[in-house]
Amino acid sequence: MTLQEKQDRFIRQFELLGDWPERYKYIIKLGQNLEPLPEEHKSEDNLVRGCQSQVWLTTELDDDRVIFKADSDAAITKGLVAMMVNFYSGEKPDDILSTNPEFIKKIGMQEHLSPTRSNGLASMVKQMKIYAMAYKSKLSSTV
Repeated sequence: MTLQEKQDRFIRQFELLGDWPERYKYIIKLGQNLEPLPEEHKSEDNLVRGCQSQVWLTTELDDDRVIFKADSDAAITKGLVAMMVNFYSGEKPDDILSTNPEFIKKIGMQEHLSPTRSNGLASMVKQMKIYAMAYKSKLSSTV
């Protein structure tokens, strides 16, 4: 599935949910379904700066695909990071770097998040793109 197809899928899922209380429940459920991050990965080095809650983000390169894993100590924030992991994980660095998560705006999420949560979400995306840039550089140097 391409990133555009993933964006379209998120938009359809949120449209089906209707009101924001239902959408928040869905976001929380995404977080509950996120594979738990091992405690040894919940370190200071893996914290995403700019998030009100604690968010840990780890990554690895599988062949030429970036695999993200994450966790948070807050239910909605964990759901938001799960959404971003579902969106970007398994993609090539170039695709991550060239695709912004436009679905966030299209579903109206930014209007329904507090300013601190909205900033935290932007920090998650920024950190994922930084990892993608590092992997792109690493892949380019091995060619």
